Amino acid sequence: MLVRIRSKDGNFRFEMPPTADISELVAKILETTENADPSTLTISNQPRGNETRASTLKGQSLQGLGLKHGDLIFVSYKSQAVPSAPPPPVAENGAPHLPTSAEQSRRLWESVKEDPVDEYWRSKDGKIPRGRDSRFCKHGANAMCDYCMPLEPYDAGYHAEHNIKHLSYHAYLKKLQPKMSSSTSSHLPPLEPQSYKVKVPCPSGGHPNWPAGICTACQPSAITLQSQAFRMVDHLEIASTDIIERFLHAWRQTGLQRFGWLIGRYEPYPEVPMGVKAVVEAIHEPPQEGELDGLSLGIPWEDEPRIKELAKSAAAPLTIVGYIFTDLEPTPEDRTKVAYKRHPQSFYLSSLESIFAAHVQNANPTLSRSSSTGTFASRMVTAVLTGTEDGGVDISAYQVSEQACAMVDADMIEASVDPGIVRVKEEDRSEDNARYIPDVFFRYKNEYGLEVKKSAKPCFPVEYLLVNVTHGFPQTPAPLFRSNKFRIENRPGLEDQHIESVLQDLARLRAPELAENPNGGDFQQRVELAKWLSDWHLVAFLGTTQLINPEDMKVLARVASSPDLEDPSILDPLFRTESWQTLMTFTRETAPRRPTTSAPSTGPSAMDEDIPQDVFDQIAREQESATGSGGNIRICPHCTFENSHGGTDCEVCGLPLDG
Repeated sequence: MLVRIRSKDGNFRFEMPPTADISELVAKILETTENADPSTLTISNQPRGNETRASTLKGQSLQGLGLKHGDLIFVSYKSQAVPSAPPPPVAENGAPHLPTSAEQSRRLWESVKEDPVDEYWRSKDGKIPRGRDSRFCKHGANAMCDYCMPLEPYDAGYHAEHNIKHLSYHAYLKKLQPKMSSSTSSHLPPLEPQSYKVKVPCPSGGHPNWPAGICTACQPSAITLQSQAFRMVDHLEIASTDIIERFLHAWRQTGLQRFGWLIGRYEPYPEVPMGVKAVVEAIHEPPQEGELDGLSLGIPWEDEPRIKELAKSAAAPLTIVGYIFTDLEPTPEDRTKVAYKRHPQSFYLSSLESIFAAHVQNANPTLSRSSSTGTFASRMVTAVLTGTEDGGVDISAYQVSEQACAMVDADMIEASVDPGIVRVKEEDRSEDNARYIPDVFFRYKNEYGLEVKKSAKPCFPVEYLLVNVTHGFPQTPAPLFRSNKFRIENRPGLEDQHIESVLQDLARLRAPELAENPNGGDFQQRVELAKWLSDWHLVAFLGTTQLINPEDMKVLARVASSPDLEDPSILDPLFRTESWQTLMTFTRETAPRRPTTSAPSTGPSAMDEDIPQDVFDQIAREQESATGSGGNIRICPHCTFENSHGGTDCEVCGLPLDG
């Protein structure tokens, strides 16, 4: 077969067998170069972009890489630092010895562990089934024609008919590689993350690095903003309305805006061809300072690694799938209604919020076997709780495009005073903060209905950066966490978390009694305790008390997120942990003690068992005050029994009345 090569040294042709190893072709290419560094040699099927290091393709045949007779390959490389350096070592077959470091010996995209939802869709063809058309299908029941054959998942007519604005991520991949086998497609990933930065060092190597010099080989191309054809997440699903109601409670009590990270997982979304949805099981609120018209928070936050590790330990592993914030303001006319601020005549997501979303997405890329870098785009969703036209509260969900993420990564754009407008920064050639700004354009329809191309400098509408994501609640809610009543973290003064309240609840639920008899106990008590533990905010708080070690926290997280809390044995793994026994010891010590023998009617009865300890303490203080005024009754601090004798020990429990 004939293989054509184009590099900065010229055009070359080589006759090679299809079964030849890529290293043999690399050896011939190196013969045409001058002082080339073999470890930097890259090949591509395009003049610019999709470059792949030749060293990562070691062991592959030309035919296996998808090369055919007459194919043109574009080659680039860097020159060696020392021209007089000795040539690279040669292998036994005469081919140059390529680097075998951990990063280069295996191609990055092959070692990537994708999300389970990606593995699911890669095992499916994604075809859209169609039934028999009674008007046009003239064949038998077992036959098929153009009117009833399945459609490809990227079929434009189907998406237009069902008002689906964006292709799903995997439908987009099918469109890029419609008929290539999975083995062939893995050799040449179709995706390349966008970058608008100047390449440093310059591939040509003929001038000083930016900002001292620049050329067409290292400068980014002009940018034309356009609606993104695909989206990484098609739907945002909140597992229960209680999750949103608890999040809104802080705003309703204080009027200050709130922010929270969405804890959940990704699942298939069959309503869209090869779709993906983010299912939210909890909202974790980081430290923040809320204001009437905004909020302040730190990124990254200190507790982030612990929360991510805790989420992974759930029965169905969870992760951070996005974030949510409020933008709510009561109307002056009716304080029970919320102002309608985000609409077509205003903005959907402000320029500042869009840039923040790009920062979050850049920090959380999606692992992908279809990208040459092993990562591509992000599945982090931005959700906003804002007012509706009728004065209610609703959720809006978005992502920002890959162009937006690349522009933020290149420090090209900034927020403006007008929330619906994005500003393009000025070019900066200083050594400390060098910034190259390529030409940026966007298209729009003028008053005559004609499409016009216009320069985006100095500003452009923020809508060009947004990707819409649908949202909703399940018809039959089945949240992973059954309870959402425990106090929420980082709400000082409004909801303070204390270990004392946890111990009181454990005593009320008779957890020590169940721990003493782990294989028995009342069935209803075990179910009630399991449901009380099934609270994300409670589990997250217990991890900060230092009473439960990290390994036992994983057990607690699995038990709390178990889908079968009615199973009497679900608590057994937790009861066997050392940390749970420690927690029960503290519970027994802080729980109110009750008499072990019969007591007069003036003492505590069985009805007192559900009364919190602080009530007993208050009664004891009042009665002690009365005794000090001339009475002879002394309250036992251990069992709260009223002793009318003048002795020093309690008549019931026998312990000293002085404590």
